[in-house]
Formats: sequence, C-alpha cells, structure tokens
Amino acid sequence: MKVPNSSMKVWRRHSGEARRTKKKKKKHLSNHRATLPCMHPQSVSPDSTLAQKYHQLAAKGHTILKRLKNSAKPVNSAHRHGSPPETNEKPRGGVASLCHTNGSMEADPQMDEYLEDEEDWRSLAQSLLHNGADGSAGSRSPPAAQPDGPEEDAVQLHAELDQGRSRAVLVLHQGQSLTFRGRSLLTCLYGRVEVLGFTIEEGQQPYPVFSPPTNCPLTITAVGNSTASKTKKERRLEAKGIIRKYLPSESRKRLQSQVDSESCVVLLEPLDTPLTRFLASLPEHRDLFGLSSKEIVEQCSILDSPLSGVGLIPLRGSEHGLMTSQSYRNAMKTLVNACAEEPDGCPVILICGAKNTGKSTFNRHLINTLLNHTASVDYLECDLGQTEFTPPGCLSLSSVSEPLLGAPFTHQRLPQHMVYFGESSCERDLDRYLDSLKFLWRLYSQETPIIINTMGWVKGFGFQVLVDLIRLFNVSHVVQLSYGYTTQCPSLTPAFLQSAHGWQTRPPAQPALGHELGEQETPEGHVLLTVQSEFEGAGTTSNMMYHRSNIVRDLALLAYFSQLQSPDPEPIRPLHCFTPYQVSMSAVAMRVTHCEVAPAHVLYAANGSLVGLCCLEEKVGGAGGPVLLSQTPICKCIGFGVLRGVDMARGLYFLVTPVAPPVLRQVNCLLLGGIMLPHTLLRVQPGVQGEKPYITTDYSFELSGAGKMKVFKGLLRREYMGGGAH
Repeated sequence: MKVPNSSMKVWRRHSGEARRTKKKKKKHLSNHRATLPCMHPQSVSPDSTLAQKYHQLAAKGHTILKRLKNSAKPVNSAHRHGSPPETNEKPRGGVASLCHTNGSMEADPQMDEYLEDEEDWRSLAQSLLHNGADGSAGSRSPPAAQPDGPEEDAVQLHAELDQGRSRAVLVLHQGQSLTFRGRSLLTCLYGRVEVLGFTIEEGQQPYPVFSPPTNCPLTITAVGNSTASKTKKERRLEAKGIIRKYLPSESRKRLQSQVDSESCVVLLEPLDTPLTRFLASLPEHRDLFGLSSKEIVEQCSILDSPLSGVGLIPLRGSEHGLMTSQSYRNAMKTLVNACAEEPDGCPVILICGAKNTGKSTFNRHLINTLLNHTASVDYLECDLGQTEFTPPGCLSLSSVSEPLLGAPFTHQRLPQHMVYFGESSCERDLDRYLDSLKFLWRLYSQETPIIINTMGWVKGFGFQVLVDLIRLFNVSHVVQLSYGYTTQCPSLTPAFLQSAHGWQTRPPAQPALGHELGEQETPEGHVLLTVQSEFEGAGTTSNMMYHRSNIVRDLALLAYFSQLQSPDPEPIRPLHCFTPYQVSMSAVAMRVTHCEVAPAHVLYAANGSLVGLCCLEEKVGGAGGPVLLSQTPICKCIGFGVLRGVDMARGLYFLVTPVAPPVLRQVNCLLLGGIMLPHTLLRVQPGVQGEKPYITTDYSFELSGAGKMKVFKGLLRREYMGGGAH
C-alpha cells in the first residue's frame, strides 16, 4: 500500500511474521488492497477512529526499516583482542537476506513499498472491532511510537565537531560500530578500531577511508583497549586527556562525559585529494560519495550528525554494512591460520566464483586481515574487467603493504609488474591471456602469501581457464563463492581436478595398469573452502547507476588520470590544458590488440585514444614513418596515456600522461586496445572554441558495423557436451 509522506518519522522493527517469502507477501498485499476502498480517509468522518488509524499508518509509510537482530562480527584478530564473540544464530527462512553489497548488488528500492507491517493492520482491525466507526474513541490519542533501533543508534553516536579546525572527535565504546557513507581521514587517538578487517591502533599514521555507493558501506568498530595493564580509572583519564587536546571547552565536556575505561577515541578530518577534487568537478560524479538511491528512500542516514562537517554520513544501524555468512567467517579464519602455521607462510590462495558473489570484497577483507600479521601480501590480478589497482584491461602483480579502505578507484597504484591485455574480457584470445599470466607468475618471488583474483566467467571456456590457473600456479587454497540453491559451476575439489579438462592443460596421466589401488599415491592437492554468499542481491545485476560495470571501469580510468592534477588545492584543469610529450614515430612501435586494422588506418584509430605505454626487450627503429607490429607482444607496461594528436609532417606523436619523464624514456611500444576513454573526459573541456575535439554528433548507428557485437561466453567444448568430462 502506498501512503502519502508525512513529517512524522516512526522507526520500528519488522515483526517476525513479516519476514515471509515474496509470494506470501504479494498474496497478503493483494488481500489488503481489496479492502482499501472502504478505508480512504475521505469516506469517513475526520474525527472517527478509522480516519485516525489511517493517518497514523500514513505517517509510517516510508520509514519502515528492515533490521536483523544480530549482526555478524568481522573475522580477524579482533576476537583475540577481546571483541564480543561471534554468534551462530541462523537467519529465519533459510538463506539470510542481508544488506551487504560487495562490488556488489542491492535490492530494488521499489520492493520496500510492498513490505507493510502486519502489526499495523492487526491493530487497525482490532480497533475497528472494539471501537467501531462511530467515533466514540476519536478523542483517544494514538500510542507513542517506540524509537526502536534507528533512534537508539542516533543517541549512541557520541561525536563532537570543532568547526574552527574542521575536525571531529568520535568516541566508541567497546564493540560499538559506526557505518557510514562519505570519505574522511581517520586517526585512532586512543584504543583500537577495525575497518574492513584492518586494525588501527593509537600512534599509527592517519588512514584515508572511502565509502562510496559503488560498494557496501564501511564500518568503524571499536575492538578494545591495548593498555590492559593500567587500571580502569587510568585508562578513562587518559582518554579524557586526549579529548581535551582536540576540542574546545563546551564540546569537550559533553564528549568526556561519555568516556569509560574501554572507550576508543577517533579523530576524523576532511579528506581533500586530487582524486576527490577531480571527480567532484565532473557533473555525473559530483555526488559519488553521497548516499545511494536506496539509502535515500529508506531514510537510513543521520544527516544532522556532527560528522557531516568532516565528510561522513552515518547510517542508522550496523546492518547496512558488511554482513558475512558463517562459511565466509570460517574461510577467513582458515586462510589466516594457513599463513601463520605453514612453514614458509606463503600459501597460494585463489578466489573464484560467478559474477556478483562477493569476490572483490572478500579479497580486500582478506588482505586487510593478513596485514595485521604480515608486512605485505602479493596480489595477482586475473580479472580484466573489475581490476583492483589498475585501469581495466590489465593483468598485474602487486605487493600490498597498506590497507585497502575503499573502492578500487580510490587506491589506484602502479603495480610491480603489469601487462596490458587491452580488453575487459579475454574470450577473444584465451591463449594470450594465459601466456600473459604465466609471464607475471614467473616474476612472483614466493616469499609472501599471494592472493589470485579470477574472472566471474565460470562457464564453458571460462571454467576451463579456471582449471588451468589452479594447475599452473600450484594453488594451495581455493575459495569458491556461490549463491542461492543453484550450482553456478562444479565444485573444484582435488578429485574433480584429476579428471577436468582445461583450455591448455589436460588431466594428469592415469596410473599404469596392474597397480593396485592401495599402492597408488593420492596427490595432496589443494584445500577447497566453499563460501555461500547470502547478502541481498547476490548473483544478480543491480539497477543502480554506480553498480554498473562500465561505470566502475570509467571511475578507475578517471582515478588514474586524476594524477595529472596538482596536489595543491588549485582549480581543476581539463585534459586539453596539459602540455603533451613529443614522441618520435620511429622510436616507438604501435599495435592494435583487439582487432585487425589496415596499416593505413592505424593512426586514425589511435588518435584521441587510450594507449598502454609498454617496453619491448628488442630495440625499435624505423626510417621516419610509423613502426607497426604484426603481432601483439607480451611485455611490461608502465602506465597509460592519451594520444592527443599525430603530426605526420614531422613524424611525431603527442602524448598526455601522468608518467614521469625518466620512466617515460623506457617506453618503446604503444598498444591500442578496446578500452575506451570515459566520455566525460572529452565532453568536459571548458574554454574550447568551436566544436570540441574528438566529439561528433554526425553519427548513425544504422551503418553496417556501427553497433556493438555481442559475444556469447557460455560456449562448451566438445568434451563438456553430453553430461560431463571424460
């Protein structure tokens, strides 16, 4: 039932009976719709009980929250430090419907219109039975609403803002958490807090935290005090003394009254970087660090919080943050123990699963948790579309020593080794894809744990490539994520790998005839950890703008080119304002990676496009004209640039790139792939006289070949047809 908005805000929990299946909810709703005409407020006296009950329900229409009784606790060393124990309570109705989105999906906001509370309808029916419609109870005031959950969370938010210095101090009691949107610079002044698995202690450096609607909101959780040797009074006085240094008199006194012996004190400051300023200058990304459309509809934020002055928007309740299943927590514990217990401490961990099952969030959570125990973690990126540290279309090997406290576009960095594949998917050239990964794997030092991120393509050829990766990299642990009750791909057990066919590999040789089973040596294989993704929207495609894969890829590219901006707070400069580098055509070779282009048209295709800056082992030389390669090389890539122009008369390329000149001198190859520049870089060019360069409106999709070619990635090889591998 849709009811008009009202200024009265009543927050309450859904009753247990309201947590039913979608089919029962729709049936229940249809039954009520049949009785709605007799309940319209214009059909009864305004003084009657019926009209009062109707308006009381109308005041509650758009402020119903869907809450869980218990939120799952993060899995890391926080439990060892004294955080509350984990709960094993199973959700009702089978698979839990959680609000975690990992890179990730959220439910359609319009579905909330169908979630009416049965208690309201029951109380309405009872009032009609007992009071009738004669208005005898018209003077009776409606019962006061209980501020269950959200209002309680708002009261427990203990923070004060120092407007003069643009900073806020937050006090969290042990086990208390704050889920938020926005961005800020976080410093732990006293105690210890945890953000996405990483523990931040007093005395450590400030850490930037980013919580945009492209991912599930971040949560700051207090995990106790590290000075257990001191008395409670001493710890309380220390915390109060720290607050005294950062707040003026009045706000300091209010916050000090909330401090106890186990409190954690956090300093939050505005975060202003070239990345945030550059993205804010683009019209379509001005609200990137605000609320998602679903969060706006649910009114789950606290807009008048003191933290709003430093760029954070608190969310009511912790159920909006990362919600993990029991299998998720068990896998996390097993992997942390494997890194601590193995003799060399260097397990090879491969994360796989279908699209939108939580691989990226699991990777970040695991990396942050491992950084609590080790100095660095290696990361092999095998996903061309949803890369973690680089623009899309790259395969890379990175050494991670800092926590990942935000979406991928907030921590773009140059990896140790990188290969530019040039496409967001590998189905056009699987052999070059695997050969590129082999090239990177030979550079792995095997001195630190390594996490291998894989594609969400787990059917047909994609599954065969996944089998190849497990065999080629000698994987010790496989984390396989799935969702729902359907099977996305076969379980990757060691026994299954003994008979599975890969794209480049084949099953191991069978034992010779005559050997008895008892004499055969069973291969040790890998450890398989299955994780059931139970967050809301797992495995589905979200309809929210910032969850679309192309938007996420564009954000990664925009973040990379934000390095062109000045680190000082200066006005944002568009792409055409930067002075390009001049590169001789005879000094660099060029190759189009994703399709065949006639040699006479290569420079037309490359002009105004994104190119990978690569280094060939052999020397490149020409006679003054462009040097074109006949095959796509597998070589090191050191960055990216925009080929702004081509001067055929002088034989020069004009290149705009954030790569420093000393490193740029190593480049002798330009690779042009299918990764396109974000259109906003070309559209937002203030100060251009006449028509903007590289933009035209004289284009027709009716031309032959003008549309995008669709590629079906679910093809099966012959050995997979007819019931299984053999």
